[in-house]
Amino acid sequence: MKHILLVDNGSTIIGKLAQLLAGQDFTVTLANNFDEQRLKEASIYADLALLMLNMADITDIERALLKQTSTPVIILSDSNSEEDRIQAYEYGVDDYLIQPCSERELLVRINAMGRRMASNKTCPRQEHVKNEEIGFDDRLYTISISQKSVVFTQTEFKLFKYLFERKGQVVTKQELQLRILEKDLGKFDRNLDMHISNTRRKLFEKQLPKSLINTVRGKGYSFASIS
Repeated sequence: MKHILLVDNGSTIIGKLAQLLAGQDFTVTLANNFDEQRLKEASIYADLALLMLNMADITDIERALLKQTSTPVIILSDSNSEEDRIQAYEYGVDDYLIQPCSERELLVRINAMGRRMASNKTCPRQEHVKNEEIGFDDRLYTISISQKSVVFTQTEFKLFKYLFERKGQVVTKQELQLRILEKDLGKFDRNLDMHISNTRRKLFEKQLPKSLINTVRGKGYSFASIS
């Protein structure tokens, strides 16, 4: 990992952060916000996008770009809200750091992301997945997609399969909570969201589309329509 796209939201520490990364031999490209044409161009060749962004201020364009980009994304935010963290992961963010954080921790997270990407480099990126290429092993809680295997926990496996069997439909959180977690959905219960987030992360680690499981805001989740 050599090229980092650093997106500024007006933070006063942006210069210090850019200097820190440059001092670690990273090439740094700066952008003012997440909907600039410069950012769209840079994201094509950037190895990592580092966004200084608060989820409460996120725009529809930023939300769409987070879901679409294949570039790994780390968010730096001053919000420690559980809701904001979960929302970020739902949009496809790969890591979330709360500001202020130490320079050492930031570099450790960036390097860890780099190692994960390097370990997957020998696997070609899978842009399209066909329905008939998805197989399920109910005994080992493993799915096979385009000759890649993803090992889930029992709950993650059941969630993925339940959504897959209802592809094209929006499945409410209440239904998933009752059918998979076998309990009512509480007002502040975020267990389902975390299971979905972990499932997406495991897909990403195998370089499979994170968008296979879509969040339908205010309604629930759906399995992507794939050809």
